[in-house]
Amino acid sequence: MSPTRIPRASARARLFRRNPLAAALLLSALVAGPALAEGAPDATDIDTVHVTAQQIARQALGTSTITAEDIEKRPPANDISELLRTMPGVNLTGNSASGQYGNNRQIDLRGMGPENTLVLVDSKPVGSRDSIRMGRSGERNTRGDTNWVPAEMIERIDVLRGPAAARYGSGASGGVVNIITKKPTGDLGGSLGLYGLVPQHGEEGGSQRASFNLGGPLGGDLSFRLYGNLNRTDADSLDLNRDHASGVTPPAGREGVVNKDVNGLLRWDVNPDHVLELEAGFSRQGNIYAGDRAVSGTGSDLLTELAGQGAETNRMYRTSGALTHRGSWGDNSSRLTLAYEGTNNKRMNEGLAGGAEGSISGAGWSTSRLRNYSIDGELNLPTLLGGHDHVWTLGFEYRDSNLEDPFSVSQGGSSGGGIDGLDPDRGGGKADAQTTAVFVEDNIYLGERWIVTPGLRLDHHSQFGKNVSPSLNAQFELARNWLLKGGVARAFKAPNLYQSNPNYLYYTRGNGCPDNYQSLGAGCYVQGNAGLDAETSINKEIGVEWAPDSGWHASLTWFHNDYENKIEAGYVPVGQTAGDPPARVFRWENAPKAVVQGFEGNLNVPLLGERGEVLKWNTNLTWMVENENKTTGQPLSVIPEYTVNTSLDWQATANLSLLLTGTFYGRQEPATRDMNNDPKCTAGCDGTAVLQPRGAYDLWSLSARYRITDKVSLGLGVNNLGDKRLFREANSSAAGAATYNEPGRAYWASINVGF
Repeated sequence: MSPTRIPRASARARLFRRNPLAAALLLSALVAGPALAEGAPDATDIDTVHVTAQQIARQALGTSTITAEDIEKRPPANDISELLRTMPGVNLTGNSASGQYGNNRQIDLRGMGPENTLVLVDSKPVGSRDSIRMGRSGERNTRGDTNWVPAEMIERIDVLRGPAAARYGSGASGGVVNIITKKPTGDLGGSLGLYGLVPQHGEEGGSQRASFNLGGPLGGDLSFRLYGNLNRTDADSLDLNRDHASGVTPPAGREGVVNKDVNGLLRWDVNPDHVLELEAGFSRQGNIYAGDRAVSGTGSDLLTELAGQGAETNRMYRTSGALTHRGSWGDNSSRLTLAYEGTNNKRMNEGLAGGAEGSISGAGWSTSRLRNYSIDGELNLPTLLGGHDHVWTLGFEYRDSNLEDPFSVSQGGSSGGGIDGLDPDRGGGKADAQTTAVFVEDNIYLGERWIVTPGLRLDHHSQFGKNVSPSLNAQFELARNWLLKGGVARAFKAPNLYQSNPNYLYYTRGNGCPDNYQSLGAGCYVQGNAGLDAETSINKEIGVEWAPDSGWHASLTWFHNDYENKIEAGYVPVGQTAGDPPARVFRWENAPKAVVQGFEGNLNVPLLGERGEVLKWNTNLTWMVENENKTTGQPLSVIPEYTVNTSLDWQATANLSLLLTGTFYGRQEPATRDMNNDPKCTAGCDGTAVLQPRGAYDLWSLSARYRITDKVSLGLGVNNLGDKRLFREANSSAAGAATYNEPGRAYWASINVGF
């Protein structure tokens, strides 16, 4: 988020003298933080003394970092979610246990669901997925927002889980993924990157990518950065899951993606204490259709034809721009950012009612337009108060979101006599929300062993009113190299612009009505609800960390989230229409309570060389103890009972590095009720076993990186060495836990040429 500044001059010297632990913390933050000193033609004081406030938060146990070196050793085929899933506490899931869009899984932090993962690029929120209609199950047909920056342009990715993420506001109940891009350097230069992946099995899609970046000085106090990217991942064939076909169109495999990105940044070092950055970007993501649909079990000739043609059925166009000022004011620092994000989501029209919901219904296209405008800033103040050193962060945010999606409100509302009070023109599919927030956080260094960080964030939503998010994080030095860390915070998420819009309707003629409230003859509606409350959670974590100065590192963390007011389609009618026969009316509602809890751990072992520079072994663990809606007894999402990621990293020579990685996934239990809260059978349903769990499995990969010269490197690798393949067994909830494909063995190569 904001740049926090190491206290400088006498204040900084006093902190280092009085509190070595605090000094070590801030120094480590500086080393791990963005390399802003490389962002100007010449390093200035503002570059060398700034660290981000998030760097201090990153000292919490629920944090992880993926570096540019990690990405170079394990380049993703397309989306960086492939790498993010290897961090503790991270899964790929849908936003519910419905199984819809199972191969379009997104980042899920600590089991709170993708909608509670806030994605940032250079600390600016990314919200393009909010332009995509939310279905009755709580799912969107989206790949999420982790693929707007080419992998080769990423300096690092910070993953922040748990209480420390509460300061980021709405949508960060699970945590934050902050993608930090590479900045301009002092010398004119750049690079060209090429990547290709070839699967062993012809039914699975391969990938090709080309990217470039160029940056350096423009003369005087100006510098620039420019990057571009072309990326294509082919869709899986319809034949991939044909053994599980029960109709015209087999269960869909992974859809393909065609990415095009270009982004430019201009930096002006006004003087040693003030910097201005102007950034603009454009991205296009088109899909390659693989036959997916939300609830239709059999598919259709149209879906089969589109998938067979490799047609594009949706295209996302995202434009972004930002103007940022960073300044130093004596011992203090500030940041102010004005940002714009515009998304045009163009899609072939899908059904809005019953069994056709989420299935492409014809050749027509419609466009959803989302515009986000924001201004936010922070002031960072190191002080001496009560005999203790403090680093204060004071900030504000204002965000204006405007959505226009006429097609989403085109579902008729006249069945059963019509819904009372429904806007005749349905508002044109327009909805908007404004959010204002202020927050304060204080890093307090108490004696030699304590660091305490209280915080408070106040939000006001134009539709849902005020929200208060207090937080308290602390660490205590138990003994040399041993730290006890913990935190508690109240996090929240405001209802999205579909759930809160009374003009947004879902309709079913009868089969989609809950068993306890079957159709009275005119079907059932689910209507948006302007009276919803924000989702809230009390997030807690406590754990111990061992970090000697020798390359060893170990930690174990227990986390527990009490999740209240989760928003879901209601199962009890709030009324019925006046017709004869009438239709039942349901609404989006707040579920009383859900609980998420589990453990995270990691162990880093240096095997050869000082601090493991030659050979090191790293392992992390996520164990989900509980992930349950306490009202229905159903899981919030289908996730493994445990996930263990392990890697052996060998720097064989000065130029050659080898990496062996393995991941162990535990058993995955599906929901036992469908999206109507109706019970589902577990075996013998029309002679077919459904709603079965997915058993434990493991995947192994091997890669090598050879640096031919200082400017040229070559990478080779094999994914899924054991060729362990898993298949999606049905669309929607009939698949049980087998909602996604795990691709088989694949071979990849990459080359990066600097200049």
